[in-house]
Amino acid sequence: MNLKDKKILITGATGGIGYSLVKKFYELGSAILATGTNEDKLDKLKSEFKNIKIKSFKLDQHSEIEKFVDSCYLELGGIDVLTNNAGITLDNLSIRLTDENWKKVIDINLTSTFLMCKQAIKKMLKNKQGKIINITSIVAHTGNLGQANYAASKAGIIGFSKSLAIEYARKNININCISPGFIKTEMTDKIKEEFKEILVSKIPRGDLGKGEDVANCAAFLASEMSDYITGETIHVNGGMYMA
Repeated sequence: MNLKDKKILITGATGGIGYSLVKKFYELGSAILATGTNEDKLDKLKSEFKNIKIKSFKLDQHSEIEKFVDSCYLELGGIDVLTNNAGITLDNLSIRLTDENWKKVIDINLTSTFLMCKQAIKKMLKNKQGKIINITSIVAHTGNLGQANYAASKAGIIGFSKSLAIEYARKNININCISPGFIKTEMTDKIKEEFKEILVSKIPRGDLGKGEDVANCAAFLASEMSDYITGETIHVNGGMYMA
């Protein structure tokens, strides 16, 4: 698996999975531009992983995404791989979800992914090759209590990615999804122990996943080893959901 000097743009780099993505690609010698909104965590990434590039950007600024991708392209000297990992949750039972909370989750999780892909593909077409990896979620397939907006946004990414994969397969641009199950992050660390035990009991593997599990899959999809794979969703969930 050779990703040395591959130019990789990662959104949502300051979360648990985002950190693991940066770490994995860094270890494999890639040129990385990591983006996010948490300035403190971006600074920590910069200090821990020397020579990576950092940009702070809010993905709800849709009118600025074209300019943002242009600047990333210039800073990296190209874009070989786009990894769309950014996303938010605003959970509530459906009848209590406000229109604003529905729209915000769809806008950031789904619409921003569409716009990032659209602009990145324009760059990849010039190079006649590229890889896009969209991080979705197990709840896109199963649904989840209180997450109708989040599940809809992540399911939308899967359908969108399949369509995109068909459109650009002949242009040597691969678009795939990774669907993580329950991964050990700061978010899952906040779950009460009794609820965590119930959750783990539903996972055939018997434990929560690690960010590295997702990052390993992303590295494979970014490499030449996956050149004949496009339009697919790879499930990283310990057997909790099997397509």
